[in-house]
Amino acid sequence: MQTLPFTLMLTAAHFCNYMKRIKSNHIITDGKLYSGYVYFDNGIIIEVSSNEIPVSFEYDATDLFVSPGFVDIHTHGGGGFAFEGNVDDIVGGCNFHLQHGTTSVCPTISAAPFESMKRSVANVKAAMCDSRLQSNIIGAHLEGPYLSLQQIGAQGALFITPPNPLEYESLIEEFPDTIARWTYAPEHDLDCAFAEYLRAHGIIASAGHTNALYSDIKKAMDAGCRLITHLYSCTSTITRDHGFRRLGVIESAFLEDDLYVEIIADGKHLPPELIQLIYKIKGSDKIALVSDSLYLTGTDIKQGKMQNTDFIIEDGVCKLMDRSAFAGSIATDDILISVLVNQAKISLAEAVKMMTETPAKTMNLDNKGTLNSGKDADIVIFDEKIRIKKVFVGGSEI
Repeated sequence: MQTLPFTLMLTAAHFCNYMKRIKSNHIITDGKLYSGYVYFDNGIIIEVSSNEIPVSFEYDATDLFVSPGFVDIHTHGGGGFAFEGNVDDIVGGCNFHLQHGTTSVCPTISAAPFESMKRSVANVKAAMCDSRLQSNIIGAHLEGPYLSLQQIGAQGALFITPPNPLEYESLIEEFPDTIARWTYAPEHDLDCAFAEYLRAHGIIASAGHTNALYSDIKKAMDAGCRLITHLYSCTSTITRDHGFRRLGVIESAFLEDDLYVEIIADGKHLPPELIQLIYKIKGSDKIALVSDSLYLTGTDIKQGKMQNTDFIIEDGVCKLMDRSAFAGSIATDDILISVLVNQAKISLAEAVKMMTETPAKTMNLDNKGTLNSGKDADIVIFDEKIRIKKVFVGGSEI
């Protein structure tokens, strides 16, 4: 356990009747545990300190854990709400995940007819300004349609196409501030024009549902790709060409220190031992936990059809009806942290870092992810079983 000195020079304004603090002997930030107080005012973290200064109100979270709000950069919905749906669905899905500690979300849109994906992006834009939204929408995440047919998983094969400049340029020009990231298969972006266009417009390019070789990943990195979408799920591995072994996406991610990786840490998509291996190689600085949760998450639905694909829910995961493969996750972010701590035996502070600081850095969110001075006061309080007790968004208790 560590304590922090009170280093910020507080002005008289900070001693007004509005500053609040959270008291805890288990404050988690920057991958470490501290004892003291989290001070915040006007929606902003003032400081984590062991010093006592006057405040308008104190929340006593003694023996509870206090962390930055969770940042989920890959989720398709939850609580019965799909992020490909209308504005009500997007708001409902974000507010559902907020109950599980997720204060910032990338609503993810699966491959579909491009006009349908465009409507979903428009709905995300509208939801970002909706007064009913209680959490933060980072921006839309498009997972397709520029994917590999050999690695589509539960995505719809009919909608998969090579990158089309007429499509993506017009979409980004129409919604320049709405799309935060785009998952694609680099091997089909032969001249890297798509990745370079994303970089030029401040959109994170992420390699996923891809059969790429190491040479493809290297070219993509040079063009700005910095992230691997759900490592080990629909990502290529070593192949042989007339006896010569060729690295795939998985080995490329391990070899290239500059690449971030997502992992679906629900304990189903990746067994604990594989999570341990990824953590050993990449470390908490380069791993972002994602739920990749379906709209089914948090519902009583046990089977049905998604995009003409039959599914069944059992063993804590969504499967294809023939049980030949998974069709998606039904985990929330609090469950991901619990899996890392209780199954993969990774420290709570490190697990929280991979659910807060690292995904925030991945998405260039300078104001999220830690409890450091000047960051947004997005804060979660939970117990030793990772049960959420209280959530703050921008300093407001939800």
